[in-house]
Amino acid sequence: MSTPSRARRSHGGCWTCKAKRRKCDRARPTCQVCTEQGIPCDGYEVRLRWGSGIASRGHYTGAEAPVDTSIPPRVPGRRRDRNRARRREQEGKVQTQVTEDSSSQDFAQEDVRLSPAPFYLSSPGHSKDDAQLFQESARSLEYLDLGLNKFRAELSKSEDDLEDGTLTAGLLLCTIGVMHGIPWTMHLRGMYSILRMHDVEHQERGVFRAHLFEVMGIMDLPTFSIGRRHSHLGFWRQYCCKGNSPAETETGVEVVTGLPRSLVTIFAFIGEGTTETHFWDWPGAKGTFIQCQLWEAYRLAGVLVVRHGGPGFPRPSDTEATIDPAMQRGVILTSTTVIVSRLLSSVDAVCRASLDPERWDTLIINAISYPVCVAGLQSDILQRDPTVKEFIREALRLTGEGPFWNRQYRLLLDLLEEYWTYPVGAVDIDQLARARGVELGLF
Repeated sequence: MSTPSRARRSHGGCWTCKAKRRKCDRARPTCQVCTEQGIPCDGYEVRLRWGSGIASRGHYTGAEAPVDTSIPPRVPGRRRDRNRARRREQEGKVQTQVTEDSSSQDFAQEDVRLSPAPFYLSSPGHSKDDAQLFQESARSLEYLDLGLNKFRAELSKSEDDLEDGTLTAGLLLCTIGVMHGIPWTMHLRGMYSILRMHDVEHQERGVFRAHLFEVMGIMDLPTFSIGRRHSHLGFWRQYCCKGNSPAETETGVEVVTGLPRSLVTIFAFIGEGTTETHFWDWPGAKGTFIQCQLWEAYRLAGVLVVRHGGPGFPRPSDTEATIDPAMQRGVILTSTTVIVSRLLSSVDAVCRASLDPERWDTLIINAISYPVCVAGLQSDILQRDPTVKEFIREALRLTGEGPFWNRQYRLLLDLLEEYWTYPVGAVDIDQLARARGVELGLF
């Protein structure tokens, strides 16, 4: 009588049978033994185990376990480590506090906290690196300080004449200040003082020199800046106008603001003779549809400024208000509510047209800050109609955070939000800007 041989455990069985040390029939996809006993079969796939020792290559080179925390520190200086450190630095949020040198009397101190702004990466002309490309750094501020010192040195040597290069550098420094809300009007005053010494009004100017004078005149326009620390110089009225009246006819479009020169001249005489009638009677100029919408917004903004005051032009009291010729003739003036609605409808048309994919190359949307700001200062209307206030927010957010990313608009929106918290007439926006150390341009 033969005895049955003892069953041997199969090394090719499923993982369940191996764990229980029993014979497996090796049926596919699951063994029959596991199925009959009603337990899940772990199958036959090969399993890899991390053995003893360390990895000799790959991501876990030198590690004792396949986890990132076990990777030993590498020798400093390797290219891969430098690239990784640089990538971490670029991906992290950078916060920089900007403090001006105490020896600069006119250049006030300002704390600027910076963080990458959101971008619509699918927008044409933008990439994933935009946040870093347009972000300030300590090194860029060092360059700005160096440029300021060189510019001041050039001014001190320009007693005989202010060359075009020095004038251009000064206007560039003003532009940088406008873009970031830091003081800039002291540069205008310094250049103006030198220009007056040479009687530039009667000097012949080339095309480029005339352009520089126009840029300087735009930066000096009344009501086109917030928190201005130095008074207006009247530069446009003195050097860029044909006559001494807002009624004088100018031709062409000024390139910085995108406005017809005839309209700029009317703005230049605010506080010096401009009335509502000058804006209402402005004949307009030939331009594209979107340009005409922008010009209409500015024209109506001018009416509001003359009637209720604006940046750098305090709200006139009942006793100080100039009687408009139209009122003397008994003409019923358009209500402020209607003017604000018409102004914002023109701004809305500019925004919608600028978002059209076929018009991504237009820069007109960068010019809406002035009319939007003037409309935002009409607190009484905004309190009665919150939808108007929300539209102003969205218009400034569009250019402050969206695909256009304009820091000026973000600063302007912050100032308006604070302005709206005060009762009507309790404070003006220039006071709020000076309290923050901000000097903002609206051109």
